[in-house]
Amino acid sequence: MIFRQLFEPVSSTYTYLLGCEDTGQALLIDAVLPTWQRDLEELNKLGLKLAYTLDTHIHADHITAARKLKMETASRIAHPAVDNLACVDMSLQENKPFELGSIRIDPLFTPGHTDGHHAYRVDGRVFTGDALLIDGCGRTDFQNGDTPTLYRSVREKLFALPEDTLVYPAHDYKGRRVSNIGQEKVRNPRLGGDKTLAEFVKIMQELKLAYPKFIDFAVPGNLKCGVCPPGVPEDLQQYCEQIGDSLQG
Repeated sequence: MIFRQLFEPVSSTYTYLLGCEDTGQALLIDAVLPTWQRDLEELNKLGLKLAYTLDTHIHADHITAARKLKMETASRIAHPAVDNLACVDMSLQENKPFELGSIRIDPLFTPGHTDGHHAYRVDGRVFTGDALLIDGCGRTDFQNGDTPTLYRSVREKLFALPEDTLVYPAHDYKGRRVSNIGQEKVRNPRLGGDKTLAEFVKIMQELKLAYPKFIDFAVPGNLKCGVCPPGVPEDLQQYCEQIGDSLQG
């Protein structure tokens, strides 16, 4: 499998490129609107054709590039079925593997950050979206998030994976690229070790995070698979405009 990790600096989002060497087809996980052109350039350099975009959930901090990439390449949009988006071409569900050439993707229903969140397990890796971050996790105070549900999603489902499974999150704000399940089980300060549900609930209640600055534009835009809505203030236009910076691994 051809694999690239790409970074979008405005929302600190990782996009993952997975390519099948046998068929030349590829998919992107959590593609971001401002970097759609960079992603296509990377695909072209590798001699790959984009077949699908996949999102882990309806994002609140950026707009997906799924719709734009479909317009440019005729790729198809795959998304968790539970969100029931009218713009989706293929609905993904747990216990229903999705295959693209030699690549097999096993969706894992991991709600809690949002009620429709999914992670994707692929060949010794798990793309955890915002459910499990490196030494952290996503917040649970909007989009029908629920703290006990996230605790169970991580502890009972993600932490049940083999410990050498590589963890690739949707975000990191400290320049870290990858972890593994064994590491997160031991040292994740929110969910690792013998952390109880009551302790996790207390941690999340005490975060006192600011209201997400782009959520009022990102969520409606992502309900349409990636439309930058009208009325975006000038200081937030960077979430819609093209940029070229990337981090590869």
